[in-house]
Amino acid sequence: MHENSRPSRRNLLFGGAVVAAGGLAAACTGNEPEETAAPAAQAGNAGGDNDKPGQKVTIGFSAPAADHGWIAAITKNAEAQAKRYSDVTFKPVEPTNDINQQISAVESLISAKVNALVLLPNDGEQLNQVARKAMDAGIPVVNLDRVFPDKLSYRTWIGGDNYGMGVAAGHYVGKRLKEKGVANPVIVEIQGIATLPLTQERSKGFADALKTFGFSVTAKQDAKFTVETGNQVASNLLQAHKKIDALWNHDDDQGVGVLAAVKQAGRKEFFMVGGAGSANAMREIKSGGVLEATVTYSPTMAGSALRVARLIAQGKGMGDLMEQQVPQSITLASETITRQNVDRYLPLGFES
Repeated sequence: MHENSRPSRRNLLFGGAVVAAGGLAAACTGNEPEETAAPAAQAGNAGGDNDKPGQKVTIGFSAPAADHGWIAAITKNAEAQAKRYSDVTFKPVEPTNDINQQISAVESLISAKVNALVLLPNDGEQLNQVARKAMDAGIPVVNLDRVFPDKLSYRTWIGGDNYGMGVAAGHYVGKRLKEKGVANPVIVEIQGIATLPLTQERSKGFADALKTFGFSVTAKQDAKFTVETGNQVASNLLQAHKKIDALWNHDDDQGVGVLAAVKQAGRKEFFMVGGAGSANAMREIKSGGVLEATVTYSPTMAGSALRVARLIAQGKGMGDLMEQQVPQSITLASETITRQNVDRYLPLGFES
């Protein structure tokens, strides 16, 4: 899965504000589960003066090929937001997983003199130079999710909070185990790719949150962000642990395989938490099975990136902030989806 270049948690601030997913103007208040809050992407559609037609702008867009649900939803979210604005001409290039082809595609957008560029690179390191070329040409780059190492290569970074995903999952697991009166729980964790910083951030957030409840992870193993490996790893862990109290799976795409293994084994004694916020996972949550919750790393960030690029290209700031310019970095909150609020989030889910 192409999450493998996602940045670890970033707290770069501009104008003293951390901006959450919502209307891109609400302060993030942490990663405690908030079952009564409205989904951020819906709350952000209130609009305001910034949504009124303004200067016509052309926004270029480049992302990896859609070889799994999360990436496919990235492009769909960007396209959907572009259609909302009569003053935006959306200029996407062919998605590709080839580094050289993506560099060439971005160079074509630079030559076309787009007003802004939303760029989710296959690899931040390898696309850094061409992003810098765009910035040097006066084209502001909105760096989506996988971060460029050189801050001069982007105007604004926007992406998810990997550490926050772990914190949200850990709080949910810890709270539920306390409610159930479990004293020494067996907690299993299925990671993505263990060597990646993003996975390590997720695991650290999970461990830190569990620690506040006096709990710790019993066993963890990585599943490579694939359905097949998710199935294999889950099967192995289920065989190794005859009793499990809670399971956190980092990624809902690989979670398809994890859930298949759980169902095949006929195990129902534990509850499970997912990660990313797929529609598949939400339907499982709604059905009332072992999957009780998922914590978001939502591809709606692409729609937010498109909206941010429009504001930057038009020389606007964010309506609810005091500052005149869009922030330099926007870290989105990880939200907790449960059976109590799943109906509100389901329209925002992506298909695995």
